[in-house]
Amino acid sequence: MTATPHAASTSSAVPPAPETRVVTTWKVACDGGQGALGHPRVWLTIPQDTGFVECPYCDARYEIDRAAASGH
Repeated sequence: MTATPHAASTSSAVPPAPETRVVTTWKVACDGGQGALGHPRVWLTIPQDTGFVECPYCDARYEIDRAAASGH
């Protein structure tokens, strides 16, 4: 029986998982959080049916804390 070499791991090529932020308002602003290295500020509204929204630039996920959130 001969051993076959394993393919090189591609884990270094996999980007880190997007950040999840729990918020208490239904409307949030995202600018990438990296100052000049971020992205243009966008305002995102969290839909009541899903309870979360993802930034179209950096994929950060904003989840509403329904217990602490005020009305929509």
